[in-house]
Amino acid sequence: MNGTRARLTRLLGLAQETHISLPLFAMLLLVMIWMATDHFIGIERAAAQSAARASSQELIDTYEAQMQRNLGSIDQTLKVLKYAVELKGTAGALPALNQQGLLPSGLVFVVSIADRDGMLVASNPPARMIDVSHQGYFGFHRDSDTSTPYVSQTLRDDANPDWHLHFTRRLNDKDGSFAGVVIVEVDPAYFTSGYERSRLGESGALGLYGTDGVFRALRIGDKVVWGQAAPRFAREAGAGQAVASSWDGVRRYTSVRRLHGFSLTALVGLSEHESMAAFEQQRRNYLWVAGSGSAVLVVIVTLVCVWSWQLTRTRRRIRRAQETYAAASEASLDAFFVMRSIVDDGGAISDFVIEATNTRAEKLAGMDKPALRGMRLSAMLPAFRDNGIFEDLIKVTLDGGVHEAEWLAELSGARTCWLHRQVVAVEDGVVAIVRDITERKVAEERIRHMAHHDELTGLPNRSLIRDRLDQAIVQAQRRNRCVAVAFIDLDGFKLVNDGLGHNAGDELLKVVGTRMAACVRREDTLGRFGGDEFIIILPDQPDNPMAVTPVLEKIRQAVTEPILLGGQEVQVSCSMGVVMYPRDGTGPNTLMMNADAAMYRAKEMGNNNFQFYTREMNASVEEKLVLLEGLRGALDDGQFHLLYQPKVDLRSGLIFGVEALIRWEHPEHGVISPLRFIGLAEESGLIVAIGDWVLHTACRQNKAWQDAGLGPVTMSVNVSPRQFEEKRLVERVAAALRESALTPSALELEVTESLIMRDLSQSVEKMRELKAMGISLSIDDFGTGYSSLSALKSFPISTLKIDKSFVRELADNPDDQAIAKAVISLGHMLKLRVIAEGVETEQQCAFLRDNDCDEMQGYLFSRPVPPAQIALLLEEQARMQAGCDSAGRPLFGPHADAA
Repeated sequence: MNGTRARLTRLLGLAQETHISLPLFAMLLLVMIWMATDHFIGIERAAAQSAARASSQELIDTYEAQMQRNLGSIDQTLKVLKYAVELKGTAGALPALNQQGLLPSGLVFVVSIADRDGMLVASNPPARMIDVSHQGYFGFHRDSDTSTPYVSQTLRDDANPDWHLHFTRRLNDKDGSFAGVVIVEVDPAYFTSGYERSRLGESGALGLYGTDGVFRALRIGDKVVWGQAAPRFAREAGAGQAVASSWDGVRRYTSVRRLHGFSLTALVGLSEHESMAAFEQQRRNYLWVAGSGSAVLVVIVTLVCVWSWQLTRTRRRIRRAQETYAAASEASLDAFFVMRSIVDDGGAISDFVIEATNTRAEKLAGMDKPALRGMRLSAMLPAFRDNGIFEDLIKVTLDGGVHEAEWLAELSGARTCWLHRQVVAVEDGVVAIVRDITERKVAEERIRHMAHHDELTGLPNRSLIRDRLDQAIVQAQRRNRCVAVAFIDLDGFKLVNDGLGHNAGDELLKVVGTRMAACVRREDTLGRFGGDEFIIILPDQPDNPMAVTPVLEKIRQAVTEPILLGGQEVQVSCSMGVVMYPRDGTGPNTLMMNADAAMYRAKEMGNNNFQFYTREMNASVEEKLVLLEGLRGALDDGQFHLLYQPKVDLRSGLIFGVEALIRWEHPEHGVISPLRFIGLAEESGLIVAIGDWVLHTACRQNKAWQDAGLGPVTMSVNVSPRQFEEKRLVERVAAALRESALTPSALELEVTESLIMRDLSQSVEKMRELKAMGISLSIDDFGTGYSSLSALKSFPISTLKIDKSFVRELADNPDDQAIAKAVISLGHMLKLRVIAEGVETEQQCAFLRDNDCDEMQGYLFSRPVPPAQIALLLEEQARMQAGCDSAGRPLFGPHADAA
């Protein structure tokens, strides 16, 4: 009972505090404000909805009256026309009415008469006499003897290609039998011309629909449509209720009215969004006023409550200061030492005595509280006068404030650990808060190592390499010595990584890194620059590049030793570019750039070697940069053009195809060979846009030849590795064919076997998609890659192209002859055609023909030429084909004379 009374007294006391009672009162005011706001908004909404429904009903009354007048006029025209036909016959009815001025204007209405067979026999204005017996209105009057008019759906026919409505009545002969129909055709927009934007808004609806539930005319804003399904209303609906329109989903206050004498219903719809716009603005005003008032109230109450709470908090802090300190110090993970300063006879602080501690302090010092209390700090930490702790304590005691520091302490039992201290001044002394941070220091050291070392190999990373290079340069400047930097790139790493997987590639990098580390001195730095690139920094070198040659050769030999990966022995080599400080550069960036250029020269020299930097290497790099800069705008500036080299059938000597070859007409450097810029385009990614241009241009050119009546040829287009790997390749090819209207069978794509083997399964799938489109595929430079026979047989290709490196010495090189024979035999066994490129001599041509090679391409027949020259060759071929002798020997091409 006493406990309940105490809790009740405590709650009453809390409720009397301002920062509790005031928010409760403010909350009550907020509820009242928002309830009143919601009430007024509800009143305004109901009024706006009622006004919208009333407006919809008013508009349907107006529209109904207008439609009754218009439809009555149309029906009166039908009756007059029917009477004239019965009186004057089908031939004389319209002239008689026209003479009497009873025909309606031909600009608005088209009046026509159809006989019992459905043929239009008269029309005003004159129109084609067509058969309307298949139309629904004709069938309606023919099959039912009714005097009511018929309204068709919106349609068009051969006599009137514009969309229109047909209003019709039945014609009877003297015996009362069906004799045809009279027709009045009306533009559907005629029935919605009364749309007033000032009353119906931008999204209002005005229209007519029939009993079949289909709109004859419907206007929404400025757009007139027809044929949509009309809404279905319940009995109580259709009188201004807000419903979603079935044709566009917009909610409208919709009213409908059945029109007397016609199977039509009028519809008026007012957009709920537009009708309620004024209400929404008023609603936002209410909400803004209520929100602003609420915000002001909340701010005022918050400020008052914060002030009240601060006062309460201050009182509680003073009351509980001692309890809080005791509880916090005992529960803390830190050691607390409350120390009083000791002053000597001269008034200077000579020591500190411990007055209070917590349990964590006992564990840290290895003593209990009674032993620590009253102990001088100099007795507990004899070295505190020499390691800076004593000076820190004096400074805080005299100047106040807080001071933090870390130090490596030797504790009892020969223990060493990292400690962090925070010293705070109190009356006549200080409070020292001490924490063991040994684990954090170890973790920081681990993080520092990870930040500066490669995760895979444990070698220094780019950041640490740069720091070591900076240090080596500074030391070399002091000692007047040199620094050697070697940029190393592994040869063949990609082949291992792609062929055996990334795990094998990672293991290879680890082994190579360990081998290279064993070849350098302790003061040297070996780091991984990224990927399969390494950096070696050799400091304190003489001014003689040959002094580092032995260690570079040792590294090269160590890298080339075989490595066992996953049970398979592999071997890689390395290409190295070497620079010397200060001869080849005075800054780290320059040295690294020049070492990279030297490494690429080593690559160009055939891999597995090292090259010292020369100034000529940067000239090559600068040339590439100039070309790359020009390449970026060459496509937009129209600097590219295509030449075409004919492909010839070796048996008939006839041109059967051409290969599209790109040329760059540089405004300053003239014609640039593809050998100089294709590689740059591939590296920079520009090859995708350039290749797309080549594909579209070549397809359009082939279509132009076909349209000119020239003989059919196959257009061959090379596909680069970056193009082939692009996900939208198939879509781009389809777009080129679609844009040029070229048949797929007239296009051939040439890919290299090394390109296909990068990702065999994905490449074959993409080739099959292209093949399914009807496009031919051929393997270019066959024999220079590394595809297996098992992979080759799965390629959906039709042609093998023998690389020109095997054709160049084909006349007298037994090895090239053997390779050519093998490729021809292999291609024929796989039911593929074989073409040789680079054929320049009669001897090469004769060898290929004698060994059943199917096709050839090269300077012997023709160099790459402009499109007009190809057209001339095809025209000449067409003329000369008719002159082939009975033996079928060619009368065209390099062997025409022999024929």
